[in-house]
Amino acid sequence: MNSTALITGATAGLGAEFARQLAQAGHSLILVARNEERLQETAGELERQYGITAEVIAADLTDDGGVAAVVERLSDPARPVSILVNNAGLGLLKSFAESPIEDEKKHLKLHVETSMVLTHAVLESMLSRGEGRIINVASVAAFLPRESYSAAKAWLLSFSRWANLAYKARGVQVTAVCPGFTHTEFHDRMGMDKGMVPQFMWLQAEQVVREGLADNVRGKSVSIPSQRYKALVALTRILPDRIKSGPARVQKASLPS
Repeated sequence: MNSTALITGATAGLGAEFARQLAQAGHSLILVARNEERLQETAGELERQYGITAEVIAADLTDDGGVAAVVERLSDPARPVSILVNNAGLGLLKSFAESPIEDEKKHLKLHVETSMVLTHAVLESMLSRGEGRIINVASVAAFLPRESYSAAKAWLLSFSRWANLAYKARGVQVTAVCPGFTHTEFHDRMGMDKGMVPQFMWLQAEQVVREGLADNVRGKSVSIPSQRYKALVALTRILPDRIKSGPARVQKASLPS
C-alpha cells in the first residue's frame, strides 16, 4: 500500500494488535512505546512475518521530550504518515481522592494532551495531501460518569466526533474506538482483579481492532465493538447517573481499555 501508520503504545494489548493488523494489510509502521528492547523485538517480528518495514521510537508520552520526538517524526514532510493511532494509555486503580495528584496529571496528559498534540502534528500534512486516517482509542467509559478515566476518554470521544465532522470532507477520517473490557495487559498493569468482571463482558483485542479499523475506513466518528457494548451504550442514554456510576468498589478498578 506504500503508506505508513504510527501507533503509540505499540508493544502490548490493543497497540500491538493494531500494529499486527496494519502490517498484515501492507502498511509500513512506526512503533512508539517506552521499552526500546521490546519495540525492537516487536518490529523485527512484524517485518519478518509480513514483509513490511517498521521504525521504532522509544518515548515516554507523559514526558514533553518523548512527545516532541514523536511530533518531529509526524511532521517530517519527506516521510508522511497516513494513519495515526493514539492508543497509549494507563489506568489508575485508586479513586480520584486517593490517587496522588501527580499520577492524575500524568494520566490526563497521556490520554488528552498527548493525543491532541500528536493529532495536531500530523493533521497539516494529511489535509495538504487530502487523505489520512486518525484513530483515538477511547472507551465505553467515555459514556459513563466514572472517575477521571471516564472524563479523559469522554474528551477523546467528543474531540474525535468534532474532528471527523470538520475534516472528513477534506479526506481525513477520525474515529474514536470505544471498547469495553478487553483481554490485554492493561488491567494486569493496574493490579486490577479481573475476576470481578463477568466473563461475557470481556472482548478479544483482535475483534476490537478489526471493527475499529473497519469503522474508520467507513468514515464513522465512533466505533463501539460488539453488539453487547453497543446495547450497553444505548442504555446509558436512559439510565440515571447513579446507576451508570456503579458501586464504589468497582468504580476504583473497572476501567475498560
